[in-house]
Amino acid sequence: MTTDVLTRPRRRRTVILGIERTAGHAIMVVLSFFCLFPVYWMIVTSLRPANRVFEKSLWPTTASLDNYIYALNAIPIVRMLANTLIVSAVVTVIQLLTGLLAAYAFARWRFPGDRIVHILIALTWLVPLQVVMIPNYLIVVNLGLLDSVTALILPHFASALAVLLLLQTMRSFPNEVLEAARMDGAGSWRILWEVITPNLRGTIASLAILIFISTWNEYFWPLLLSRTPENSVIQIGIQMFMTSEGTLWGPLMAAATMASLPVFLLYIVLQRQVVSSFMKSGIR
Repeated sequence: MTTDVLTRPRRRRTVILGIERTAGHAIMVVLSFFCLFPVYWMIVTSLRPANRVFEKSLWPTTASLDNYIYALNAIPIVRMLANTLIVSAVVTVIQLLTGLLAAYAFARWRFPGDRIVHILIALTWLVPLQVVMIPNYLIVVNLGLLDSVTALILPHFASALAVLLLLQTMRSFPNEVLEAARMDGAGSWRILWEVITPNLRGTIASLAILIFISTWNEYFWPLLLSRTPENSVIQIGIQMFMTSEGTLWGPLMAAATMASLPVFLLYIVLQRQVVSSFMKSGIR
């Protein structure tokens, strides 16, 4: 009798936890549907013929690749995808490098005015790109880099987000490990690349995805600099299907589908590191 009385509350808690877990999974399934359905509709629309692009069926009655062929012939989409990939990859690597160096300096050294510099870096995160777009444009013009891939990379050598996120993670790194490395004769450069960086793989992976996607989706800066499609990026190419005469929805969706594939592949490759980093570092 006593045992039964003691086990009843446990059973109730187990049942309640099971119901909460099931309800949580059900909510996540519904939210996932709302997130994935626009992507699914984009792909389905890209497969519809021109005369059936506004059909409401969940799958086209006659699937066709004509929109993809039209998009490939209408604009140099392969060249634009290559330019976008180069710009996004280079910006990601450079911002990770400068972010690691700056975060290590703030985390391990004290110098006059370090707090002021830290606050200024944080404040630059609040300044939108449109505010500094014209000064950056004038610099690019004076350097003779207008309508070039280099000009798309130049203003993005550093990121306040990268510095602040890596700084937060480095400050939580155990000092005992660093002191042990110093006792073994390791200098600051070796400690950064052989001790700290390998233990920040999750944070670096998640940050790399955020930077890559942000650069991949950049529109206003390439629009201001680009003069020819061959030196432009895929976001400008997608916009070319929206004209004053009307929008070519089929080719537009086909181009958008091709533009989305590299981002999907990147996330699939790094999804474990991203989820781990989100859980450990508390990214919002």
